[in-house]
Amino acid sequence: MTRFDVNLSILFTELPLLDRPSAAAEAGFDAVEFWWPFDTATPADADVDRFVAAIQDAGVRLVGLNFFAGDMPGGDRGVLSLPARSAEFVANIPVAVDIAERLGCPALNALYGNRVDGVDPAEQDALAVENLAGAAAAFDGVVLVEPLSGAPRYPLRTAADALAVLDRVGADNLRLLADLYHLTVNGDDLDAVIAEHTGRIGHVQIADAPGRHEPGTGSLDLFAHLGKLAANGYRGHVGLEYTPSGASADSFGWLRKETETS
Repeated sequence: MTRFDVNLSILFTELPLLDRPSAAAEAGFDAVEFWWPFDTATPADADVDRFVAAIQDAGVRLVGLNFFAGDMPGGDRGVLSLPARSAEFVANIPVAVDIAERLGCPALNALYGNRVDGVDPAEQDALAVENLAGAAAAFDGVVLVEPLSGAPRYPLRTAADALAVLDRVGADNLRLLADLYHLTVNGDDLDAVIAEHTGRIGHVQIADAPGRHEPGTGSLDLFAHLGKLAANGYRGHVGLEYTPSGASADSFGWLRKETETS
């Protein structure tokens, strides 16, 4: 049976961030994930402690966390390949690793960063290799690299794009984050990705397409794809990373129906 977790940076956003883990637990989830939950790469120790306590007190497990990625609402999609900002990523590595270790989180997601005007893409790619290698060496778990849609200056759009980065770095604990929504919107062949690369997938996320809402609101046959992933040996969590059509707590009817029929 698929193990779902809920991404609390896109769901339950009607609540304060530290109240969301308990809301997820009340909705029946035992695992959660987050984008980077602070405004800075190096938050105060007290703020980190409050975040860790909120997850522990809710009785849920953190199964995924993004490294600091800049101002996401403002259009940033990572800083690790940005010459002017990569020092923030380097400073963030021990903070993110500490949170992951305290909470038993198995995976940290490193968003690559947008292309920068006036900077040679080859320079950005070389910097990305250096910083991803540093993150992989610092963390005993899995470091994820993710293709994204909706960000025209973000260079990783397909599974092949991300896997090429993994190959350039060469670290054993780097894996693909396969967000089935992003890959679909960018024109990737999900069946081919699953058939050829399941063994290199470290985490899966879902939303329906078009719209990026809950399953059943679009035309993507998510459960067929999840079944193929499971048949190919994927045993990790599947993150619910969708924008709910209404209140977050009311957006899980599809999951109850799937549980009843499985």
